[in-house]
Amino acid sequence: MTTIIHPIDGAALEHWLTTNIPDFAGPLTVEPIFGGQSNPTYVLRTPTKAYVLRKKPPGQLLPSAHAIDREYRVMSALVGSTVPVPRQLAYCSDRVVIGTEFIVMEHVAGRVARDPQLPGLEPSERTAIYDSMNAVLANLHGVDIAAIGLTDFGKPQDYCARQTARWIKQYRASETGRIAAMEALIAWLPQHVPANQVATLVHGDFRLENLIIDAKQPKVIAVIDWELATIGDPIADLAHSCMLYHLPPTAFGGFVGTDLARLGIPDERTFLSAYCRRRGLDGIEDWRFYMAFALFRLAAILQGVYARALQASASSPDALERGAKGGICAECGWAIANGQ
Repeated sequence: MTTIIHPIDGAALEHWLTTNIPDFAGPLTVEPIFGGQSNPTYVLRTPTKAYVLRKKPPGQLLPSAHAIDREYRVMSALVGSTVPVPRQLAYCSDRVVIGTEFIVMEHVAGRVARDPQLPGLEPSERTAIYDSMNAVLANLHGVDIAAIGLTDFGKPQDYCARQTARWIKQYRASETGRIAAMEALIAWLPQHVPANQVATLVHGDFRLENLIIDAKQPKVIAVIDWELATIGDPIADLAHSCMLYHLPPTAFGGFVGTDLARLGIPDERTFLSAYCRRRGLDGIEDWRFYMAFALFRLAAILQGVYARALQASASSPDALERGAKGGICAECGWAIANGQ
């Protein structure tokens, strides 16, 4: 499907870009990028350059969601760090230009993996890509937030308790029907929040699809989609990146039942061991909570996607189908909480 879900006034945008981005010169063409489920994203092309634009979706939005300004701030702060990000060029808070706030950044040419099994690659390439992903995540959690000016980017205390409460609230705000596993998790999670938590910069949605891989080498060259970034618990970030180990292939290409060794993809134990080695950790406590929470949060996010699809304000043409998978994620999360 090639329908533009959120059409943009190209003439108004081109005028704004000409005024606000040095060396910008049209004519401009605007192409939507499908795949993401939250902030609509577009490639902006001129005769000599390409850019990327991300904007808030139209319509009524959940409180604190789609934080384009926060995306712009965190990526701007990370430029030049050990975490590769696109260079930020401009932020526009004026909704008059194209209807919502938006940011413009450089276009990073490379590969985006929509299928986590990375079809068409050699096992050694898959191994290298997942190892690069692991290294970038460990580097992210080692960033000195004071040195890059992000000490006020979030509250370091009680992250898991606050996030649990937040996503229960977000889920309730977009709820369209009763999901038994979500109700069970809503009761279980607040009672099992870990006592000891470390605070670092976290991405919030760190997974293969939100990474750009070099066109020729099996190496991550950019981390994108930072709208959920904050100061928080790095193990929650790690758990989010490991959800596929607990999901079936019918849910976003989950790895349950997959011969990962044949593919060259590390299993969960190997991935966690590599992360611990890079971060200097002896092991990970309370993994059952973190994984159950990760799947609960994903289910809550998907519920929001599903609700926006019903309102015809989603960012992707397959939003209705993807959003409906929230129930599967909730069931997998509740199975983990039960020790299954």
